[in-house]
Amino acid sequence: MYRMYELIKKKRDKKELTSEEIKWIINGYTKGEIPDYQVSALLMAIYFNSLNDRELYEWTNAMIKTGDVIDLSSIKLPKIDKHSTGGVGDKTSFILAPIAAACGIVVPMVSGRGLGHTGGTLDKLESIPGIKTEISNKDFVSILQKHRICLIGQTKNLVPADKKLYALRDVTGTVESIQLICSSIMSKKISEGIDGLVLDVKVGLGAFMKTMKDARSLALTIVNLGKKMNKKVVALITDMNQPLGQNIGNALELIECFDILKGKVVNDLSNLSCELAAHMLVLGKVADNIQTARSKVANSIVSGEALIKMKEMIEAQGGDPCVVDDYTRLPQAKHTKIFIAKQKGIIQEINAEEVGLAAMSLGAGREKVDSKIDHAVGFVLLKKVGDRVNKGDPLLVIHYNDGERIKEVLESVQFRLDRAFKIDKKPVRPPKLIKEIIR
Repeated sequence: MYRMYELIKKKRDKKELTSEEIKWIINGYTKGEIPDYQVSALLMAIYFNSLNDRELYEWTNAMIKTGDVIDLSSIKLPKIDKHSTGGVGDKTSFILAPIAAACGIVVPMVSGRGLGHTGGTLDKLESIPGIKTEISNKDFVSILQKHRICLIGQTKNLVPADKKLYALRDVTGTVESIQLICSSIMSKKISEGIDGLVLDVKVGLGAFMKTMKDARSLALTIVNLGKKMNKKVVALITDMNQPLGQNIGNALELIECFDILKGKVVNDLSNLSCELAAHMLVLGKVADNIQTARSKVANSIVSGEALIKMKEMIEAQGGDPCVVDDYTRLPQAKHTKIFIAKQKGIIQEINAEEVGLAAMSLGAGREKVDSKIDHAVGFVLLKKVGDRVNKGDPLLVIHYNDGERIKEVLESVQFRLDRAFKIDKKPVRPPKLIKEIIR
């Protein structure tokens, strides 16, 4: 019907693709009828020339129709999810999801794995012994009906077009396209049956979006796309110039989340998680305004109801719920090492990307898609931006395991951490956590 060669030229020359052309491309590529090299050329043309609002809507819709759309109509409660564009120490899902569920929101969360310095929600969850993240649509719906919370990976038949397109983008330098990012996010979220979405757009040194201009553009594009698809979307642009929270590394991050749900820890991670959860409550109309929502969120922690929801989710997905109270049941590193300050002063910067890359070299993240994760390793931050330190003060605890190249690995970690921590005498304010909200 169409020639891919002509459609590549069309987009290269900044012309619009028709709805039928877009459907033909998406369906043909998903079925293996159009080769990678031609779709790669088209993706690069889109990267440089973008998709307009109509094209983006049609592109996303065509992706959704290549697979299953989970039917949650049997659940009458509001169905709201959260998506983050990723960052170092970003584990808000494990805090906000049980909070929202405890407050009457159904949270159907389909998450991904980490690749590179940002880490993945599924990798962190799989630190829990026995946990299952590959669950059938039927069981997914059943768990949501009973517990209002379920966190799984993308199933084989959920937006297969996205799986193929993302893998291709990852190796062709087209991941950064804002339109392709938005279509990837929204195709998955709509396929999981949501009514609304809270989007956490990270910006800064450790984020995918390095500038406020790019972060704002992504937020606006996805909010507008959600509106066209009859979904309620609110986007928060949040800081990722330093790691979020204290712990970096899969099992370590879960421990911090459990402590926050118990009310033992209050920090930037808990503050952001609670704020995102509050916006979920407002979108789901279980709170009339953000102030009421914040009160409900706080009460879910104080009452212990959010912690109960976390245990329910773990058990429903085959995991050991006792890990919430007994951290020795989680993977633990054999060794720890203190990283100290080289000079006296005030911490000006903790480059999140450098910290993430250091954690990845320890084994906490993947350098390749098939790399094996070590769930026990990582870091515990003892200081944050704005803190005063003396020479020799501990800044961070390294949790590591033995390995063939462990000496070389630790040298690499030390090198990256030296670059990550900037200390000077001048006063500095900690970065503003929530920079902008776009509705």
